[in-house]
Amino acid sequence: MARSRMIRHGSRLMALSAASLGLVAAMAVPAAAEDGPQREQLIADCASGEGKCSFNEPTLGKAYLGDFRQVSNSLYNCSTSDATQSMGWADTVGSTDSAGVSVTAGGNIAGLIDLSVTATYSHTWSSSHTENSSLNMTVKPGEVGWISRAQVMQTVSGTWQTHYDSPKWGHYYWFVPDTVTGPAPNGTDGQSNAVTVKTRKMTTAEKNSCSSEAKKGQAFVVKR
Repeated sequence: MARSRMIRHGSRLMALSAASLGLVAAMAVPAAAEDGPQREQLIADCASGEGKCSFNEPTLGKAYLGDFRQVSNSLYNCSTSDATQSMGWADTVGSTDSAGVSVTAGGNIAGLIDLSVTATYSHTWSSSHTENSSLNMTVKPGEVGWISRAQVMQTVSGTWQTHYDSPKWGHYYWFVPDTVTGPAPNGTDGQSNAVTVKTRKMTTAEKNSCSSEAKKGQAFVVKR
């Protein structure tokens, strides 16, 4: 009988110990964003500095040439001969995270990513790139011309670690994966930035507007 009481008493102690260990383990295990706050809240805390954040284990994707986009005003040719003109252009390309939110300006996000990439790959990461120049363009009669540019882009994937001085949403630490897409230096992975002149035929409405006194027989610029 005494031995039976000892076994039952020992079993209760083991159960309590196991429960205590499980509680400690649960308190120590970092939380994933899906268990509590939205990722936007955690990223906002990283950006504002409320959370002490780091961007861990960055992985650079293979560079690629981004989409072409218009970077100049448009030249309309209402004359009967080719119109040639020097056109200035300017382009600024920023960075966005996996939710499509800009990480280019303000806050700590861009700086934290750069710090992590520099430490891992020994070269800096820039959240924004700006270029400007000019280019001679020739537009045929009845057409519209403009300058387009494509920027070399690259992704960097990693995990945000957010540390709070006191528990927030029940935990000191929160982790959220993220992928940021931004401009890469020209020549990265053999890819080069591209600038080109593009043209198209005028629409019927645009052709009709050429008959006005101000535009008849002229080539004129329309701001983008």
